[in-house]
Amino acid sequence: MVIAQTNPPNLASDATKTSFTPDEYRAMEETAEERHEYCNGEIIAMPGGSEVHSAIACNLLIYLGFLLRDTDFRLYNSDLRVWIPEYNCGTYTDLMVVNGEPEFHGSRTDEILNPLLIVEVLSPSTCEYLLVSQAEPYIEQYHNLDRPSGDRWQWQVYDRVEGAIVLHSLNIELPMAEIYRRISL
Repeated sequence: MVIAQTNPPNLASDATKTSFTPDEYRAMEETAEERHEYCNGEIIAMPGGSEVHSAIACNLLIYLGFLLRDTDFRLYNSDLRVWIPEYNCGTYTDLMVVNGEPEFHGSRTDEILNPLLIVEVLSPSTCEYLLVSQAEPYIEQYHNLDRPSGDRWQWQVYDRVEGAIVLHSLNIELPMAEIYRRISL
């Protein structure tokens, strides 16, 4: 989720710079007081979490840790980034699980490449969520019908390339054919 683009204060750059290299981002992130995500040159400030958000993430970490304690699965909290090389993107998740040893991005020990499970605790401002398959034309959409309380979510599946997804939060239609354009399935 894009919250806001920021010009990081720790970089020696002019105020109009809007695109950063991954190395510039990493250097800024190592000393930043707040967290940022990186998406193909853009640095995005992450909002702070609430007490409830933190408690739910901790409950999940503790209980999953208990259930998986004698397995090869490893749990990680939001201190590590997931790096997605195909999209030149680094993001923090509330919780991730890796099967066996973690694969790190190059020599970095703060960017994981191989999460098996990613958990995100939604905030009250989240009104829509898409899960997109890369193996077949299949998208699950979750739309918050009762914003801001977030008590009622509608689930819908799109599995035909001829269809279109109505993105309620943006008031637009997104054709499935555009999402899977030039993709061999």
